[in-house]
Amino acid sequence: MSSALDRLKNLTAQISSYELERKSNLKTLEELYLKLGINTKVLHFDALFEFKAINLSGLSLADDDLGAIKEGKYAQIIAIIYDKEAKVKNRNISLAYYGRAEKLTPEQKNEIISFVLGWRFEKSFRTLEHYHNLLAHLKSSRAV
Repeated sequence: MSSALDRLKNLTAQISSYELERKSNLKTLEELYLKLGINTKVLHFDALFEFKAINLSGLSLADDDLGAIKEGKYAQIIAIIYDKEAKVKNRNISLAYYGRAEKLTPEQKNEIISFVLGWRFEKSFRTLEHYHNLLAHLKSSRAV
């Protein structure tokens, strides 16, 4: 019995820590949205989450070399939008351009990477909520 209670306590603590981290992440993400100038391309912060994905060119996001500069490349944040009506379904949109990756300051590099990773973190929560709601809708429609 104690084991089940301990697992429940651990799970509750983990969920609580994720929610606290999510709130903190959203605050930081909105600050970076303004600081990095993304607000000039995407006028409303919440509209960022309509994109299918956000990627980065010029800097690595891989686990083993996070933040490594890709020599000769230009640093830019790229959003991918899905348009089911278009002939080409996926379209890339540049959200921000920063010039040669080698010329970024360590602070700029950190902020750009933090923005992309923070966006992906929040997007994963929104995707989870979306599928949770779809499953709930499916269950309730079966009951009819």
